[in-house]
Amino acid sequence: MMKITDTVKHLIIINAIMFLATMAIGGGELLYQWLALYFPKNQNFQFWQIGTHMFMHGGFTHLLFNMFALWMFGTAVEQRLGSKKFLFLYFSAGLGAVLFQLGYYYFNFYSGFNILTDAGFEANQILETLNSGAGMRDTRWDQFFQGEGLIDFLRVFNASMVGASGCIMGVLVAFGMLNPEAELMLIFLPIPIKAKYFIPGIIALDIISAITGQSFFSPSNTAYMAHVGGAVIGFIIMWYWKKNQFKIHRQY
Repeated sequence: MMKITDTVKHLIIINAIMFLATMAIGGGELLYQWLALYFPKNQNFQFWQIGTHMFMHGGFTHLLFNMFALWMFGTAVEQRLGSKKFLFLYFSAGLGAVLFQLGYYYFNFYSGFNILTDAGFEANQILETLNSGAGMRDTRWDQFFQGEGLIDFLRVFNASMVGASGCIMGVLVAFGMLNPEAELMLIFLPIPIKAKYFIPGIIALDIISAITGQSFFSPSNTAYMAHVGGAVIGFIIMWYWKKNQFKIHRQY
């Protein structure tokens, strides 16, 4: 069995402690309201959530899969990069996940918001109604949306984001760039595939899921663009380090 590296071990411990604290305090709801990342127009949004949401998880299974991936890929990456570069990669990928997911939310939110302002509703009035309670709306809005447009508009505004998946996608990309010939498998598809094909395939599925709403291997409420953002930032960082011939050794 691969020996776990120090930074990966500490990250797993912090995530586990945060999960236990979430379950123990207020039945989970209280800490989620404070520490999960909300849409910035939502009154529950606080600036610190940009960092704290990376240590929150939506359930034990969510935590288990993320921490397993962190141990499996993070240990190998930390051994090659060292703790400082690994932490920089990890949190940069997490911030990339925030950037991509919130950008995606903003695009969808303002598509609906502009429909309402064009129909004559005041911007402040719209936000006041939305912030009056989860899922709240003015029934007059219904006539201006087609299909599930209003549902999507409300869902984006009330969405909260938790988990280390964006960070781990950056680590996964780094693993693939350091070990392109390594063979990986999905739990539900036990066929060995080289990392240089496997990881781009996973990212492609996330992009398809974000566009279509069709889930392949993860729950339908997954923040797919956060995965893509973490992967993109992980790739850019690794590409830059390799291009500029940074020495990839252990640096403690």
